[in-house]
Amino acid sequence: MNALPIKIKITILSFFIVMVSLLIGGVVIIGNVENGTEEELRKRMMITARTVAQVPEVEQMITEEEGWTKINQIVEKIRIINNADYITVLNMDRVRYSHPIQSKLGTTSTGEDEGPAFAEHTYTSLAEGEVGVAVRAFVPILNANHEQIGVVIAASIMPSFMEMLATVRQEMIIIAVLTLLFGALGSSLLATHIKEQMYNLEPYEIVRILKERTATFHAMHEGIIAIDQHERITVFNQKAKEMLGVQGDVIGEAIRGVIPDTRLPEILYQDAPVYNQEIRVRGTNIMSTRIPIKSNSEKAGAVAIFQDRTEVKHLAEELTGVKAFVEALRVQNHEHMNKLHTIAGLIQLDQKDQALSYVFQVTEEHEELTQFLRSRFHDDSLIGLLLSKVSRGKELGVQVVISQDSRLKQFPDQLDHHDLVLIVGNLVENAFAALERSDHESKRIWISIEQTDETCTIIVEDNGEGIQADNKWDIFKDTYTTKGERGHGMGLHLIQSLVEKAEGEIEVDSWPGEGTSFILTVPMQAAQLKKGGGKNGESTTGTAP
Repeated sequence: MNALPIKIKITILSFFIVMVSLLIGGVVIIGNVENGTEEELRKRMMITARTVAQVPEVEQMITEEEGWTKINQIVEKIRIINNADYITVLNMDRVRYSHPIQSKLGTTSTGEDEGPAFAEHTYTSLAEGEVGVAVRAFVPILNANHEQIGVVIAASIMPSFMEMLATVRQEMIIIAVLTLLFGALGSSLLATHIKEQMYNLEPYEIVRILKERTATFHAMHEGIIAIDQHERITVFNQKAKEMLGVQGDVIGEAIRGVIPDTRLPEILYQDAPVYNQEIRVRGTNIMSTRIPIKSNSEKAGAVAIFQDRTEVKHLAEELTGVKAFVEALRVQNHEHMNKLHTIAGLIQLDQKDQALSYVFQVTEEHEELTQFLRSRFHDDSLIGLLLSKVSRGKELGVQVVISQDSRLKQFPDQLDHHDLVLIVGNLVENAFAALERSDHESKRIWISIEQTDETCTIIVEDNGEGIQADNKWDIFKDTYTTKGERGHGMGLHLIQSLVEKAEGEIEVDSWPGEGTSFILTVPMQAAQLKKGGGKNGESTTGTAP
C-alpha cells in the first residue's frame, strides 16, 4: 500500500468512504422501511379488529357455548380479505372463539399482553412468537348495553429483513449504481485535484523537499524570516534567531508578538519590494531586503532576507574606502612622478636653489594639509579619504577645498567611520562627475564637516552642471545614475538610508549650470533632531523623504 502513488491511494480511500456511506445509508433506509411497515400494519390490524368486533353475529354467538363454530367461519373470511395472519376472538373467560388452528378453538388463551384489552382498552403491541414478531391489535367487544363481552385480536407477522429489502430492491440497486458511479468519478477528480495542489509530488517527495528546505534555510549565512497573509511566522532560520536574539520555536506565532518593531508586515500592505534598506530591529542594525510573496497573483505572505550590518560595512568599505585609497595611491604616485620630473629638470638646468625651494614648498603644503586634518579629525580613514580626494582633484584640475571650520572628534550615535567614509566619498565622487561634464574654467569642490554637541553637519558643494528640477527626487532612487555604464546608482540611495537610520535630514540645493550643494544634518544622539524645512529661494531645494 505504501508503494502506491498518492493518486491511487486517494482514489481507494475515497471509494472506501463512498462504500461505507452507501452501507450506512442502506441501513438507515431499511430502518425507515421497517418503521413504516410496522406503522402500516398497526393501522391495518386495528381496522381489522374493529371490523370483527362490530360484526352482529360475533356479538350474538360469543355468549353461546360452542359459538366458535359460526364465529370462526365469519372471522376467517374477514382475515383473508384483510390479509391478516390470524384473528382470535376471546370471550371474557379468554376462551378462543376463532383461531386459524382448528384444534385451539374452545381453548383458553394465556397471552401476557391481553390483560388491558379485558378492561375495555384498545391498543396495539409487538409479540414475538415461533414464526416471528407479530403486530397485534386489541379491540374490546361490547353488547348493546355497552358492556364488554369479549376481545378481538388481529395480528400480522412482520416481514423479515430480506423481505423488506426485496420491497426496495430496485430502488436500492439504482441508488447503489449511481452512488458508485458518481463516487468513483468524484474520487478520481478529487485525487487529481489534490495531486495538482501538491504540484504532482508524492508525499515522500514533499517530506524530502521540506527537510532540504529547512536544512538550507538554517545553513544560510543570512537571516531569513517569512510570514503568511495573516502575519504568522512560517520561516525563521537559525541565523535570524542569532542576530535578533530570539529563542525557541516561533513558527505559527504572530510576527508582531515575537518582534514588536518588525518592518516585515508593511510589505503585505504596500505590495512592493524593498531592497537593501538599513533598519534597526530589536536593537540590531541590519541590511534588509523584503519582498512580497504571491501565489496565482494573490498575496500569500512576505519574506525578509537580511544581514548583519558588519558585512555591509565591509562592502561599503570596499566600494568607497579601499577603492578610494587605491585610487589615492595611484594619484599620489602620478603626482610624485610629476614633481620628481620637475626637480630633475631644475637640477639638469643647474637651478639647485630653485629645486631645493620647490621641494620645501611641496613638503610644506602637504605637511600643512596633513597636520590640519589630523588636528581636526580623529579618524585616520576619514583623513586618508580627504587627502586622496585633494590629490584626485589636483589630477583632474579641480580645486578641493576643506573648510577651515571643519571639525569631527566624535561620531554620531547612529554612524561610524565606515558610514562617514561612504557618505563623504560618494558625495565628492558625484561632485567630480558633475564637474567633468561642466564647462567652467575654474572647477571647485568645497567640503565642510562640522560637529557641535547636538548635531553633525556635512556639506559638499560644487560648481558643476547642477541637477534639473525634474530629477531632484529621482537622485535618491536605487539604480538611478547620470554616469552611464560607469555608475551603479547606489551611492545617494545608500547615503539616504544611512541618514534615515541616523534620524537625520538631507537638503539639496541646485542651480542648473551653476552647481549643487548637499547638506546632511545628523543628530549626535538618537531622536534629538527636530525635523525642519528646507531653504527658501529660487534654487531647486528638497529634503529627502
